[in-house]
Amino acid sequence: MTNHPTDLKPAARLIIACATFAISGAAWSQNLPGRADDSIPSQAELIYERGLQYLAKSQNEKGSWSDSVGSEPGVVGLCVASFLAHGEDPNNGPYSKNIRLGIDFILSEQNEKNGYIGSSMYNHAFATKALAESYGVLDDPRIAPALKKAVDLIVSSQKRNRFGGWRYTPESRDADTTVTGCQMVTLFAARNAGLAVPDSTIKKGLDYLALMRAKDGSYGYTSSSGGKPTLTAIGLLCLSLAKEKDSAGYQASLAYLKNSLDYRDRYYPFYFEYYMSQALFHADEATWKEWNARNIRYLGTIQSPEGSFPGNQGTSFNTAGALLSLALNYRFLPIYEK
Repeated sequence: MTNHPTDLKPAARLIIACATFAISGAAWSQNLPGRADDSIPSQAELIYERGLQYLAKSQNEKGSWSDSVGSEPGVVGLCVASFLAHGEDPNNGPYSKNIRLGIDFILSEQNEKNGYIGSSMYNHAFATKALAESYGVLDDPRIAPALKKAVDLIVSSQKRNRFGGWRYTPESRDADTTVTGCQMVTLFAARNAGLAVPDSTIKKGLDYLALMRAKDGSYGYTSSSGGKPTLTAIGLLCLSLAKEKDSAGYQASLAYLKNSLDYRDRYYPFYFEYYMSQALFHADEATWKEWNARNIRYLGTIQSPEGSFPGNQGTSFNTAGALLSLALNYRFLPIYEK
């Protein structure tokens, strides 16, 4: 991607869900799993299934994708997450081969000595998150040690950063909201998978992000000025995952995003979709439902007949980002639980 934007019970639930619901597309449409008090919108399921079919057909034999960014391990990680977030069984389901090929590719891109995956901390974070989401549900003994190394690198990288955040490389001394945000979300996913993540690491990351927040609740890129909805969604999501929704900062940022429901990021539209959906999912139910309905309608109008999504970031990234913005309707992954 370009340089700009310990509890095993959840994993056990995912294993059960995957085994129970790895069934035909027709059966999915009749009896979709999700929250007990909510049903899956039929249009969301149609969009999602078409998107998965596109990703499955366009994946190459190496486990990556052949568009402009599809060979980056972070993008492969997002594609893998798209399958898992739909409840696909990674061991025996119809997309199990695609999930396994993707994990194989991510593992092949990891530096065996220091655990670094790819050539940027963006790639490292999204690839590591895919490993965390696969751990406990995919029968592959390579994942546990690879995941630990990858998480350890994120923690050690922050220790070298004078701001307590992260930027493009493990050695970076400066930081920004987007790179810091994706490391933080990955660390929360790793905690959900059962790995130990120091509280001090989470606190330092939150402290850095707080410095990026302006009085109106918006987050900037490398300072509190120039706030944008995409960056604010990242900051709000991190506060939600840290269980700090009662803070004044959270309330200010949520109010800012509530006034941005019509916003579309011209440069990184699906990066925005990915984070905005997650951030508002943790907000009040009315705001989430309004955003989700709007998002489903919007994505339904721009999806291509083959199932991909258009844009200048590559169809694999665009499609994964779009699908993951709908994944809160399913809520299989522990990171998508309230």
